Amino acid sequence: MRHRHTMGRAYFETLYKSNPDPWNFSTSEYEDQKYQATLQALPRTRYAKAIEVGCSIGVLTARLAARCESLDAVDLSPTAIEQARIACAALDNVYFHVSAAPNGLPEGPFDLIILSEVLYYLDARDLLALAGWCRAHTNSSADIILCHWLGPTNYPLSGETAARLFVSALQPCLERHSILHQQVYRLERIRLGSKEAQ
Repeated sequence: MRHRHTMGRAYFETLYKSNPDPWNFSTSEYEDQKYQATLQALPRTRYAKAIEVGCSIGVLTARLAARCESLDAVDLSPTAIEQARIACAALDNVYFHVSAAPNGLPEGPFDLIILSEVLYYLDARDLLALAGWCRAHTNSSADIILCHWLGPTNYPLSGETAARLFVSALQPCLERHSILHQQVYRLERIRLGSKEAQ
């Protein structure tokens, strides 16, 4: 049965307590390929201030850090964040936060937001609130990367529905939108317009 509301800390803590890598992020060839594609989707070589919402155990975080002057990595599971801290212990430009989206996220402004495998855990109301947060906490011409699995789930939203709803919510300030991959997972790149244009 599909969850009706945003999935909270208890759900994820149970997963990470029973399995430190419940989605095999650190060993899966599929995840490795997807992370490579995500990094290739970044249109800029370097970002001043980025945020990864739903960083899990820090596998993608460690790779993103090489492209960022400063990277805020956020997850609502304290157990996952502790693993991510260990995985990224040698990186002094990564800052970890135990927090849930859309409330309680770090302050911007950011020039890059990564939302990988996170939107479909939110119900429509919280997803729209997160889109509003993204508009309010970005620099002019910021980039947003979305990546979501397209298979069946019992999450509040499907990957495609979540992505479409999020992009639609950004329409007033959307400068460019490209779907880069649409098989098994959906990878897309968004460029927000300048604050003056909004």
